[in-house]
Amino acid sequence: MKLTINNLTKTYKNGVKAIDNLNIEIGTGMFGLLGPNGAGKSSLMRTIATLQSPDSGSIFFNDINVLEDKMALRKVLGYLPQSFGVYPKMSAEKLLDYFATLKGVKSKEDRKKLIDEVLEITNLYEVRKKSVSGYSGGMKQRFGIAQLLLNNPKLIIVDEPTAGLDPAERHRFLNILREVGTNCTVIFSTHIVEDVKELCNEMAILNGGRILKHTTPMDATNELEGQIWTKTIERSELDGIEANYNLLSSNYNQDNSLNVRVYSAEQPSDDFITTDPQLDDVYFIALKEDQIETV
Repeated sequence: MKLTINNLTKTYKNGVKAIDNLNIEIGTGMFGLLGPNGAGKSSLMRTIATLQSPDSGSIFFNDINVLEDKMALRKVLGYLPQSFGVYPKMSAEKLLDYFATLKGVKSKEDRKKLIDEVLEITNLYEVRKKSVSGYSGGMKQRFGIAQLLLNNPKLIIVDEPTAGLDPAERHRFLNILREVGTNCTVIFSTHIVEDVKELCNEMAILNGGRILKHTTPMDATNELEGQIWTKTIERSELDGIEANYNLLSSNYNQDNSLNVRVYSAEQPSDDFITTDPQLDDVYFIALKEDQIETV
């Protein structure tokens, strides 16, 4: 399975260029689309999902010309947007039965079998009689996965799915995504670096509607081996570090000192020590370099 996007462009009426001549190929498995808020992630997801049309470019999923045959894609698409809106006061079981009917599953027996299966996968079977409107945020996200699995999708798009989830619900949700993403193409859009690190075998960093980097989490961090340096400083030293070095991040210690991480091909000074690169470093470097280029 392969999603191919060529020269995709989308500019809104207010002049914002949300997608800027974007080119990428995405294969089977979990693909992380990482970028800050406003980077164009949701615009790209909505365009792939046929919810809006681009100004130019092409999108193919296998042999489906997505922009010319939207219905063909929708038959194999599962889409989980950032926000669901308001649910009716119906149980998960009844609401899934309604969605399955809409998706063309005519037999009541077939619907029951399918619904039980997706409820088991998403760990919602025990609460299937409860109203979805009363579910927690994490349970609603898992219900979203349940409903998109009803048509056995080959392409799954999830947009910022872990935003606002507590750590336990986030962990449950990522485990479910990992399970369903083994035999199809899953595009996982997020601004949370840790989600991509835990989940995805391939990734891209997006900003300003452009792909800044297309790689794997492992390759991305390996590229920075020997180039990330750290030291502990006092808070009063931070401005000087920022002015003199390529500062990536800083974190407080319990005594209110700071650990700083700096990007440099060589040891910045004798008091810096080398440290293992992290995916956060890759992300911050890509965004900083893009900011310099666009100034």
